[in-house]
Amino acid sequence: MSITIDVICYKFTTLKNGESPLKLRITKNRKRKYLNIGISVNPIHWDFDKSQPKPTCPDKDYIEKIMSDRVSEYRTKILELKAENKEFTAHSLADIEGKANKHITVKELFEQHIEGLRCQRRYGYAASIQQVYNSLLKFNKHLNIYFSDIDIQWLKRYEVWLRKEGMSENTIGVRFRTLRTIYNLAIEEGAVKPDYYPFKKFKVSKLHKATIKRAISKEEIVKIINLPV
Repeated sequence: MSITIDVICYKFTTLKNGESPLKLRITKNRKRKYLNIGISVNPIHWDFDKSQPKPTCPDKDYIEKIMSDRVSEYRTKILELKAENKEFTAHSLADIEGKANKHITVKELFEQHIEGLRCQRRYGYAASIQQVYNSLLKFNKHLNIYFSDIDIQWLKRYEVWLRKEGMSENTIGVRFRTLRTIYNLAIEEGAVKPDYYPFKKFKVSKLHKATIKRAISKEEIVKIINLPV
């Protein structure tokens, strides 16, 4: 019985940002199963011979950690199944682990949610979520992080950064209320345990300021999410 687990850059798929997803490849008896691990890289930064990021790859250390963690998890599961004398295939192993853990990054969940809203033609709401996504991306440089990484200190740093950017109190409140909504969605999706929920202590209500709500214009929506006019 031959089993191999590795991570590859799936160059056959190109995302909107020009990157390709990294996928966990489980091979058993020549049968393969591919699983997304929630991060992507530009193929020019990937060493396809060694199946690892090149030394010049942005966020190289973080990417290697995610890769190592995912491979380690599946190898542990294989050892457990062998110890229990349970038979499994590449597909059934992926299904077992997938039901137990949903490794969805902040980037991945935001993009999935925005795409879902666009498919529902809820362009205004999608644009408002996109604004927050863009803001978080500018603040943290990348969103290949798990929701458990967003703790109280992270939120405080984000608040300080928003103030330095000259954002109004109301805009800051909107940013955090939207982030809280996405975090709650992550809990519902099983992407993070409720125990990590940081908004129990970080009170978004303190950022509320009564103001007249203004609808996002069609021109603004087009600018934010690049929709055809």
